[in-house]
Amino acid sequence: MYEKLLWSIALPGFGQLLNGKFLKGTLIIFLEFVINVQANFNKVIILSFNGQIEEAIHQADYGWLMFYPCVYFFSIFDAFKDAGGDKEPYSFLPFVFSAYFVTVGVIYSSSLKMFGVLFGPVFLPMLFLIPGLSSGLLFKIVLTRYKRRSYD
Repeated sequence: MYEKLLWSIALPGFGQLLNGKFLKGTLIIFLEFVINVQANFNKVIILSFNGQIEEAIHQADYGWLMFYPCVYFFSIFDAFKDAGGDKEPYSFLPFVFSAYFVTVGVIYSSSLKMFGVLFGPVFLPMLFLIPGLSSGLLFKIVLTRYKRRSYD
C-alpha cells in the first residue's frame, strides 16, 4: 500500500499503474504532464531551488499551476485507496485538506511574505501542506470520535 502511495508522490499516476489501473494511471500522468508544461512548473522548480524566487514567480502560469495540487493529491489518495488504504472512516480528509491548503499557498505565493521572506510558487505551497495535513488529520479524528459517540 505505501509503495503505491510513495510512487504516486514521486509522479502522479505511477501508483495507479502499480495498482493495475492502467487507463486511470495514464490519464493522470497525461494531466500532470499537461498542467506541468502549461504552468512552466519544472522551470519554476529549478529557479526556486536556485534561489531565484522573483524569476520563478514571473515564469509561473498561475492559471494552470492552481490545478496541480488537486490532481497531485487526488492521485496520491486514489493510489492509497486502490491499494486498500482507506479502511478507516474519513481517510480522505488529510488528502483533501492538503489539496485545499496547498492551492491557497499557490494563490498567495507571489505576494505573501512570512518573516519578511517571499517563498514563491514552490516553497510557500509546501509550507501550506503542514496546516493542510494537520487540519485534515484533526478533522478526521474529531469526526471519527463524534461518529463513535453517536453510535454508543
